[in-house]
Amino acid sequence: MLRPMLQRLRADILLLQEVHGQDEPGRPRGLRALATLLAGTAYAGHQLRSTTLAGKPDVERLRNLVFVIPPGWEVLETREIRHALVPPPEYRRVMASPPEPPRPLFWERPLLYGRVRSPFGTLHLLNAHFKSKRPSEIAGQTRGQHPRISWASAAGWAEGFFVSSMKRVGAALETRVVLDRIFADEPEAKIILGGDLNAESDEVPVVALRGEVDDHGNPELNDQQMYPLEDNVPADKRFSFYHHGRKTMLDHLLASRRLLAAWRGTEIHNEILRDESRAFATDRKYPAPDHAPVVAEFDDALLAD
Repeated sequence: MLRPMLQRLRADILLLQEVHGQDEPGRPRGLRALATLLAGTAYAGHQLRSTTLAGKPDVERLRNLVFVIPPGWEVLETREIRHALVPPPEYRRVMASPPEPPRPLFWERPLLYGRVRSPFGTLHLLNAHFKSKRPSEIAGQTRGQHPRISWASAAGWAEGFFVSSMKRVGAALETRVVLDRIFADEPEAKIILGGDLNAESDEVPVVALRGEVDDHGNPELNDQQMYPLEDNVPADKRFSFYHHGRKTMLDHLLASRRLLAAWRGTEIHNEILRDESRAFATDRKYPAPDHAPVVAEFDDALLAD
C-alpha cells in the first residue's frame, strides 16, 4: 500500500510522522521497517534522520518524526526541540478525581529541525506533529479504553479538550520561536515546515505559525510570514483527513517567502481516504494511511541561489 503512494510523490525530501522503531538483539532500536519499505524505491539510499530517545542512539518505539534526504545532500544539523525555548506551563486539572496539584503540561512530541546543503542552497526543514484533537486524560473522568471511552462528566470531557488545545498551541508557539530565530539570522531563509498539525489553516496553531501581518499588525515582520501551500488546491479537494463524515485539512506544508517565489503548486493525494470513524472501518479492511500525503513542487531554477 505504501510503496506506490511514496513513488507517486516523486519527492526529493520526505517529512514523515508516526514512524515506529523496531528492536533487534544487540543493536539500538532502529527504523528497520522504514528502511525495508524504501528499498527498491526512488528513496533507497536516502539518508534518514529521526527523533531519538534522550541521550541514546535508539529511536523512539512509537511515532518518530523522520526526514528522508537525498544521498548527495549534506546534512549540516539535526535537532529535536521540546521545551528548550518554551517551558511547560503548570496547570491544575479542575475536574480530576481525586484532586491533583498543579503539574507541567508537556508537548506530546518534539519538533524535528534539520539544516541541509542542497543543490538549491541551504534549506531549513521543520517536521512537526502536534497533539491530536482527542481530549487528554483527566484522572477519574474516563471509563474504558480507546476507542470505547466514555466520560463521567461533560465538564471532564471539555477539560480534556482544553488540555489538548494548550499542548497543541504551546507546541505551535515553540515552533514559531524557532522560525523567528532562523529569520533573525537569515532574513531570506529557505524554510519548509511540514507535518500533522492537527489544525486547519485558520485555527490558532497554524495561524500562529503563519505570522501574518493582518493578525499581528506589524508590517516590519512581513518577510517572516510562512505560507500554507495548499491554497491552490480547489476547496472541495482540499482535505487530508476524513472523520465522522467531515473532510478536514490537518496536514500542511508551509514555506517562507523566499521559497514561495519558486513554488509551482501542491497536490493532496486523498483519493483513497476512507472515513475511519465508520462502523467496521478496520485497518484490516482499509490498511492505507488515514492521512493523505501532501506534496509541493518547486522550480529548480528559481529555487537555486
